[in-house]
Amino acid sequence: MKSKKIKPRFNKEQNPRIGLIALATDFMIEKDFIQIIKDKKIDFFVNRIQSYNPLTKENLIKMSDKVTEVTKNILPDEDIDCVVYGCTSGTIAAGYDVIEKKVLAAKPNTKLTTPSSAVIKALKKLKIKKLAIFTPYSKTLNDEILKYFSGEGFIINSNSYLDISSDIDIGKVEQKFLYDVLSKIEMKEADALFISCTALPVLNIIDRLEKKIKKPVLSSNQALIWDSLEAIRRNEEVRGFGKLFEIN
Repeated sequence: MKSKKIKPRFNKEQNPRIGLIALATDFMIEKDFIQIIKDKKIDFFVNRIQSYNPLTKENLIKMSDKVTEVTKNILPDEDIDCVVYGCTSGTIAAGYDVIEKKVLAAKPNTKLTTPSSAVIKALKKLKIKKLAIFTPYSKTLNDEILKYFSGEGFIINSNSYLDISSDIDIGKVEQKFLYDVLSKIEMKEADALFISCTALPVLNIIDRLEKKIKKPVLSSNQALIWDSLEAIRRNEEVRGFGKLFEIN
């Protein structure tokens, strides 16, 4: 028998690529991404990063030590159009510039988005100045979030938090409970509601919440997905996940 060598034919066109760095304990972030991008011509890859409990600033900074390694192992030696660091409080604790430097060390040609940077862009796009903020975190971490947004020039008119210290418990919070709590948050002086944390199951209730409170609602995952799609120019025809996706 004689073997025949056949020259392969490769695709000339390539879909834009999103690489997600998800916390090892996050139940929600992949589901939320897939729900919105599943019918789009996008290649989506995920790698998980070790997280540490309880959720403290020190442990969130410790987690960021592995960002370069985890980024490198998303399609090794291949380009990624947008790398997503999927941790709101983690980006604030370590600093965006630190995360960016570590991501670019592995993927120098990529764009980076994080929940905190994406939310800031989204708030500016919506021309929001006064915020109500809800977090699932401990009081200490909750206050770090408030400090961050205040430092970015936003006025915090209302704040509520759940005082959960374990990331894995955040993903177990009941969605109906969240809707009930969030729909009753004090919004009189606020222009919009921001719900922090990629692990909270809130993406599917944002549209209902906006109709209920009659103001824009943003979440970590919603803003993160919006900014990722902006980065790869695929942010069109997304409906049912809040006003953010409806603005040009």
